[in-house]
Amino acid sequence: MYRVRKQIGCTDDLLLELSGKPVGVAVLDTGISNHPDFENRILDFKDFVHNRKKNYDDSGHGTHVAGCIGGDGKVSNGKYRGIHPKCNFLIGKVLNADGDGNLVDMIQGFEWVLKMAEQYNICIVNISVGVTSTMEPEYLEIMLALVEEAWQKNILVVCAAGNSGPKPMTISPLGAGKHIITVGCHDGGYFGNRKDICEMYSGRGPTQYTIKKPDLVAPGTDIISCNAAYRMRNWRFFGEPYIKKSGTSMATPIVTGAAALLIQKCGRLECEEIKRRLIYSAVDLKEPWTKQGWGMLNVKRLMTIV
Repeated sequence: MYRVRKQIGCTDDLLLELSGKPVGVAVLDTGISNHPDFENRILDFKDFVHNRKKNYDDSGHGTHVAGCIGGDGKVSNGKYRGIHPKCNFLIGKVLNADGDGNLVDMIQGFEWVLKMAEQYNICIVNISVGVTSTMEPEYLEIMLALVEEAWQKNILVVCAAGNSGPKPMTISPLGAGKHIITVGCHDGGYFGNRKDICEMYSGRGPTQYTIKKPDLVAPGTDIISCNAAYRMRNWRFFGEPYIKKSGTSMATPIVTGAAALLIQKCGRLECEEIKRRLIYSAVDLKEPWTKQGWGMLNVKRLMTIV
């Protein structure tokens, strides 16, 4: 995350400008572990897969995603902190240990988030989950309607473009609509000509709705963030505190964290205004629109654009 923050202009001085009630971010994923980087900031947790009461993450994906959004980097002396290290979390576990799930659990999780949003000041929902057009079409329509409802309630939804590229029209169906922020992966040339970088398989536009997608891109290759396997036993932590993962799943929470920073600074903005600021402050990478959207997230410009 240290490298990512430098790439997108997320400088330390931006944190000094933050005040007020912490922004709440909902994450629908595989859960979250009791990693020290989230201490006292997990407001609530609900398990839609196994109905356990205490928070956990048997996959590690959700913990990594949450770390990208807002881990405070406590174990690394701040090096691997997320984009908004002071935000709070509402966690819905909708995916199993293999990272698989169904839209019924996703719908229940989203409905729960909408129900709890006012209580926990939830401003953003992060969905780093790939959805295909073959997944229970009737439930997909319900999920899309919930995204629209969130938008009308001024709750921004940020989702992954998916990892089904590089062919055209491989954007996740959930991210194909207008009222959602769809995030692809681009590492801005950081890895040179390496062949396994995330941008090679990041989902590409256009969409069936002729809407230009993705909206923007963020780094997503070899992202170092919180490791769910870092656990306490006998009052001591064991294992590696951070782990490296790649995918649009990692690019998405970086944009979520940036949007949370913006809301923390400016107050509750309308979703349309947040989207406008995100895309207008992005840096053009001179790539096709179907790959980069408006360009690379730039937090420094995002926090100053009017």
